[in-house]
Amino acid sequence: MPLPKLVSRPLLVAGVAGGSALVGAAGGSLAAGAYFARKVLTPDEEQPDDVVVLACRGREVTLGLTPETIVPGRYGLWLDGGAGHARLGQILRLDGGSVTRELLGVDRGRVRPGPARWDQYWYWDRPRMSMGIPDEDAMILTELGPVPAWIVRPESGRATGTWAVLVHGRGARKEETLRAVPVLRRQGVTSLVVGYRNDRDAPRGPDGRYTLGLSEWRDVDAALRHAVRRGARRVVLFGWSMGGAIALQVLDNSALADRIAGVVLDSAVVDWAAVMRHHAHLQRVPGWLVGVTTALMGMSRAGGLVGIREPIDVGRTDWVRRSAELDRPMLVMHSDGDDFVPIGPAAELARRRPDIVRFERWEIARHCREWNYDPERWERVVGEFLSEL
Repeated sequence: MPLPKLVSRPLLVAGVAGGSALVGAAGGSLAAGAYFARKVLTPDEEQPDDVVVLACRGREVTLGLTPETIVPGRYGLWLDGGAGHARLGQILRLDGGSVTRELLGVDRGRVRPGPARWDQYWYWDRPRMSMGIPDEDAMILTELGPVPAWIVRPESGRATGTWAVLVHGRGARKEETLRAVPVLRRQGVTSLVVGYRNDRDAPRGPDGRYTLGLSEWRDVDAALRHAVRRGARRVVLFGWSMGGAIALQVLDNSALADRIAGVVLDSAVVDWAAVMRHHAHLQRVPGWLVGVTTALMGMSRAGGLVGIREPIDVGRTDWVRRSAELDRPMLVMHSDGDDFVPIGPAAELARRRPDIVRFERWEIARHCREWNYDPERWERVVGEFLSEL
């Protein structure tokens, strides 16, 4: 869930040169805050290529070095602008300018030198295509219109009446969540793989912006109602990145919250302001800009500046501060290697609520890639959590 570059130095000082320096500075602050807010709230229409394939020989692929390509584990590679996909495994060789990894499979297209995009998806298409297991189409009727979803049943004879609602992250696709399906099937859990407003295959929100989970939760709540109508006796919410923020808002607001037995959070946003402060620090933007940004998001009069119809109360997304309000068992998985959503808030939530939070800390895995780095551990702790429920 990478956030875009925040602001440039010229934008921060815009307006200072003309008229009063004080008025110009204030105007520049508002302009910078509004720009940052729009970047955070605007869906990414396209994901850019971020890695270069240097060579492909037999069962080996050589890539340019990036912080992602040198991490152990197994990963995916989008090819030809997303039309193709390959799966890569262990690191075979590493030198000063490239890394060579095992080529485990080419699912679509052909691996050839040129730009590509690193991904954590592993399963690149709907379950019947990428996993070889049966799935069913579902249509979730939300307040904005129908949103497509997939249902994956447990292994034969294992159904327990528990469903899992799987919620992907910011700018991601439903396929991101499919890594959870094998362990859920073994545990007798039915998977409902859902999307929400502003996804590529879903209706746009009224203003075409994200709201940090504060409206998206209603689409996932519609999926929760769908699961209950289809026979779910209890539900476990799974959320990756912003999907975790959405899941927590479902838990907080849903009329069916009593059906939610537990929550699993992977690299989840549990405090949006902390995420924005983190990115401001990484990009050497003054910390006060985050305060300006969140204030603008919450002001009804600033909606035109930010591009939103309704104010966004960022404070409602701070589940560290609101930790006393949580009352369901939670499995929280996060990594010190996550440079998009910092681990600090998740760790602090676990420290404050050890009575309900099981905290699993990775050290090296990148954002939403705990499964990729160590799938055996990921599936073991998820299976244990589900069994304890």
